[in-house]
Amino acid sequence: MSDTSKHEAGGIAYQRRDKSYFESRELVRHANVWHLWALGVGAVVSGHFSGWNFGFSTGGWGGMLVAGMIIAVMYLGLVFCIAEMSPALPHTGAAYSFARTAMGPWGGFITGLCENVEYVLTPAVIAFFIGSYVGGIVGGDIPPYIWWIVTYIAFLVLNVFGVALSFRVTLIVTLASLAVLVVFWISAIPNMDFSRWALNVGADPATGAAVELPEGNGSFFPFGFSGVLATLPFAVWLFLAIEQLPLAAEESVDPKRDMPRGIIAGMLTLMVSAFMIVLLNPSVIGVGAFKLGSSGEPLLDGFRAIYGDSGAVILGLVALVGLIASFHTIVFAMGRQVYSLARAGYFPNSLSVTHPTYKTPHVAMVAGAILGLGIMMIMWFALGGEAAGSLIGSVLLNMAVFGAMCSYIAQAVSFILLRKNQPQMERPYRSPFGIPGAVLTIIIAVTTLSYQVQDPNFSKGVIWVILWFAVGIIYFALIGRNKLILSPEEEFALEHKTKG
Repeated sequence: MSDTSKHEAGGIAYQRRDKSYFESRELVRHANVWHLWALGVGAVVSGHFSGWNFGFSTGGWGGMLVAGMIIAVMYLGLVFCIAEMSPALPHTGAAYSFARTAMGPWGGFITGLCENVEYVLTPAVIAFFIGSYVGGIVGGDIPPYIWWIVTYIAFLVLNVFGVALSFRVTLIVTLASLAVLVVFWISAIPNMDFSRWALNVGADPATGAAVELPEGNGSFFPFGFSGVLATLPFAVWLFLAIEQLPLAAEESVDPKRDMPRGIIAGMLTLMVSAFMIVLLNPSVIGVGAFKLGSSGEPLLDGFRAIYGDSGAVILGLVALVGLIASFHTIVFAMGRQVYSLARAGYFPNSLSVTHPTYKTPHVAMVAGAILGLGIMMIMWFALGGEAAGSLIGSVLLNMAVFGAMCSYIAQAVSFILLRKNQPQMERPYRSPFGIPGAVLTIIIAVTTLSYQVQDPNFSKGVIWVILWFAVGIIYFALIGRNKLILSPEEEFALEHKTKG
């Protein structure tokens, strides 16, 4: 592998690489529209098993419902922006690729850095919860970090040894997760009392804190509209990570046709599931919104109330299905995201080498997994192990969400700039919401961020993410910008800049 030519554009140094460079970084096209649908839904579905429910303690049932609707609007705006941009720029880089074409190398790198935080840390959060569930099922004195390591190894193997296997597993675990949710909905309907249990959250007149109403029949909005806004960050969990789907663009058989179909179908699936779980989970007799407001396992609480505690182990395994689906799919996304930035030279080139036999970005996946797992282990021992409780998961979760929200804003801005500055770009699909949809996405994302930073645990995570950004920006300013490669994303961006 050797440089064949080199030139600079806008203060950025580019290197052309010969054919062997890209041959050692090839991906394989395999995914059809159903694989893409499963990739998007599978990444999100664990958020319907847990996490979203904490919003009951800040907004009550009505607050959670309306917050979910507002966040659904934000994601619809984002999804339709992506549905337009991804077939127009069908590259693995996804968010980085969109921003690179719209805002130049610096915009592309910073957007990629935001998304990198999300995709490196989200698997760590899910691994943390998987360890907690498995530890509760198996019992004994096995430290949770053993289960974290086992989880990473198992799903790295599945993701490394062939894209066909990876997509097959994605489809299976996604369908299994949705089947678990459907079983719960069918079980919950004859065992629900909405007014008594879903509306059993009130506000303490003195402190404003959530209190339980023994007879239920409380207000839809016990905390008013401010409670709705405070619940927005929790509603994010109902849709977080649907945006990862375009990272499979270079492994899609027909990305220009299937990418819009897959991401829109995935979003519609998640909207139905989100409404059903928000309606039924707190309505189950004996559960209630107040209890779910502080529950780490809301779906299990619902199953236990319906079927009793005798099948606790089976129910625990059932709950693991959703976590496994999301972990597997986000490890896939993490590998592609690191791979695309490394192939273009924003990260070290060595991270973009693909497996010689299976053509999967194994180096990127292993490196991302080591980083995510390393951060977990450092936090575990620094915070006192078991004494840290759920703090590790909470801080990591908030760091991932912060990176995600920043990338959403950047992607919506990219959409607007591409519409304004490059109207002649070929667009196999056009968003019906256009620029107004992107603007609405930005407004809701900024509002959500403003409420997230009011959470003390979130603030701790933000500080670490800002430090991560600072290190990345310094690296790019001093080193990275002089080592960029004319990858497909970079060539496309330069070509369209010239045409513009």
